[in-house]
Amino acid sequence: MMGEAMERIYGGCLCYGPPIENGFYYDMYTEGLAVSKNEFPVIENELPLRLADFGVLHRNEISGALTGLTRVRRFQQDDAHIFCTQEQITTEINGALDFLKHVYEVFGFTFQLKLSTRPENFLGEIEMWNNAEKQLADSLDAFGQPWTLNPGDGAFYGPKIDITITDALRRPHQCATIQLDFQLPIRFNLQYDSVSGEKKRPVIIHRAILGSVERMIAILTESYGGKWPFWLSPRQSIVVPVGPMFEEYAQKVCREISSVGFICDMDVDQGDTMKKKIRNAQIAQYNFIFVVGEREKTSNTVNVRTRDDNAVRGEFSISDVISKFRILKEKRISDSDEIFPKCNTEECE
Repeated sequence: MMGEAMERIYGGCLCYGPPIENGFYYDMYTEGLAVSKNEFPVIENELPLRLADFGVLHRNEISGALTGLTRVRRFQQDDAHIFCTQEQITTEINGALDFLKHVYEVFGFTFQLKLSTRPENFLGEIEMWNNAEKQLADSLDAFGQPWTLNPGDGAFYGPKIDITITDALRRPHQCATIQLDFQLPIRFNLQYDSVSGEKKRPVIIHRAILGSVERMIAILTESYGGKWPFWLSPRQSIVVPVGPMFEEYAQKVCREISSVGFICDMDVDQGDTMKKKIRNAQIAQYNFIFVVGEREKTSNTVNVRTRDDNAVRGEFSISDVISKFRILKEKRISDSDEIFPKCNTEECE
């Protein structure tokens, strides 16, 4: 239903994104999320109302501006729309900034913040804009990270906070955004009863943390150089039997690991030596390589190696491996040495 509202107000397109050379904005067609007048909370105590979805968006990009996954015509975005009172703006913006910091710290990103203020063609009362811009500035100050002012670059429907990250090639990308919207509630005729009994308009906060999911995947791919952390990796583990007679046990190991939701492959190419298989697994960037032979089969264990070096991590039971995998996933640990420390020669014998 948000798409219906956008169509009524903006002719089907929202002006997100940077201006092109002739000074016009790219069109971005949106579909999906919102509430109708009848569904909207009628009293102040029911606000804020937070709605989120991963919606499909379309942007009429110039063909020459399309660049791989970083700028495409059709993409998905982690959209959120927060309906709140003007007095709740600061609290909601603080929450959005904390959410942003948590997510980007997990990825290992640093980011830059800009406050974009009202443009010349702004809609609404200037007092409302001044108050909103002050609340955004206060939230940025309280956040504690340096930010810069970007005068006149806000959207016509409200000021915004632009968040820029830098990829492995030092190119800036705007992914996250936090925008205030004063116009949708007016056009959508949304009202609530305040504590004093007055009818008031809510404010909508448009929030995206990842932004374009496709763009974020491209940035992460370059940032990690193919060495995905375990919790994001498409190649979490591989089992390498030392000979054909241990393939059945290798299959058993794979089944147990896969049955609890982790990715496990097996290399049964009899044309390669064990060392070649381990090397192939490292080149393919498997996080963990499990070598199994007679000793491991007898003790129901695996011999653990990683993609980064040839150091042996020692023997671990399958249940122990699964427990450690769960820790790596839940805590999003990027350094495998914390969970599978290197062992010396005596310990590994």
